[in-house]
Amino acid sequence: MPTYGYVCQKCEHEFDQFQSITANALRKCPECGKLALKRLIGTGAGIIFKGSGFYETDYRSESYKKGAQGDKSSSSSKTDSKKTKTEGAKKTSESKTTSAEKKKSA
Repeated sequence: MPTYGYVCQKCEHEFDQFQSITANALRKCPECGKLALKRLIGTGAGIIFKGSGFYETDYRSESYKKGAQGDKSSSSSKTDSKKTKTEGAKKTSESKTTSAEKKKSA
């Protein structure tokens, strides 16, 4: 729910009111009691999100977080095994290149 700014046209009292978007604008001034309130344009038009963040992962259950942590650790071990296989392939191709160079120079 947004916060709207109001000003009284009689006593010039200004204040902010937290109210629903669908609620009617206030009319009666809380200071002087006259029906002279005017909603200020520009204030309260946007919604301000405050806090650490508004992501769906911020409010996950503990069991979900533990499962996600388990997935991270298993995927990192898969990545490590892929690196080992890739490194082995590089070593093999390097040794082939070296032996081919030896044959050319001989």
